[in-house]
Amino acid sequence: MAKMTMVGKIPTDRWNPAGLEGDVEFAGEGVSLADMVLGFFEEGEGLPERCGNDGENEDGDGEDGQNSGGEVEKKAFWLEQDQLLKGILCRSSSLESRIRHDTEQALRESRSVGPVCVCPRPVTGGCRNCLLRDVSERLRNAGFESHICKSKWRRSPDIPSGEHTYIDVMATSAKKAMVRVIIELDFRAEFEMARASPEYNGLIDHLPQVFVGKAERLRTMIKILCGAAKKCMKENKMHMGPWRKHKYMEAKWLGTCERIAPVPLFSTGFSDRQRKLKASMLTFDLVEKLPSLHCTAVEVV
Repeated sequence: MAKMTMVGKIPTDRWNPAGLEGDVEFAGEGVSLADMVLGFFEEGEGLPERCGNDGENEDGDGEDGQNSGGEVEKKAFWLEQDQLLKGILCRSSSLESRIRHDTEQALRESRSVGPVCVCPRPVTGGCRNCLLRDVSERLRNAGFESHICKSKWRRSPDIPSGEHTYIDVMATSAKKAMVRVIIELDFRAEFEMARASPEYNGLIDHLPQVFVGKAERLRTMIKILCGAAKKCMKENKMHMGPWRKHKYMEAKWLGTCERIAPVPLFSTGFSDRQRKLKASMLTFDLVEKLPSLHCTAVEVV
């Protein structure tokens, strides 16, 4: 049975060792170029008011000129989000590209072996925790300082409590500074939703299945996607669940987390002590009283 040992907490909203490129600051504590450009996306506020006929004209009761203007603004909004998201996805450093290549290679190797689950109650087809541990171990074998991170957050008036597990890598950038790179193996699924509009689904189609990137780039992507989700929900007159809110999504990867000490996937967790021999109750007296008793086979003709 595999064991995972918690070795320490990383409050990513406070932790910032010397030389770290600001990748682990929580939202709001650092100002980057991406945040300046996308500052108006904070919590998605202000987006519905400036885009489309979200007020009294939702049912098409307004004047034709107003409805026409709302459609133009709506198209402009989604086009802007599409361009911003594409620009961020294309912004990848050589370090991120190298880690992404090795992560994809680790996934291919893991899948070629087949789904393996060594949990106390094995899951048919494998489980996420065992896959994360296997990929993280392969990244460590490739020379990266890789860990499994478990984020956990409490309930607040805005969002419910929750937890999430992912991988991170601490590496040295070209500028000789320590950089934290976040790895999410099922990134696209985190933002998919039922009955979404074609415009929102178009944004999701741009997302990679496996995300590998620095925290600052992920933070900006979350702002865009959560703002777009809020706009989509309002256009379709649907309630937006709290688990889709900006603060909830940020807490998954950018909040306080615990690092799990790497443990080999097939570790049994047993000590090296010699296991005691077990005897059946039917033969207990014989073993106890006749330790030298031997049975010889007799050939029957």
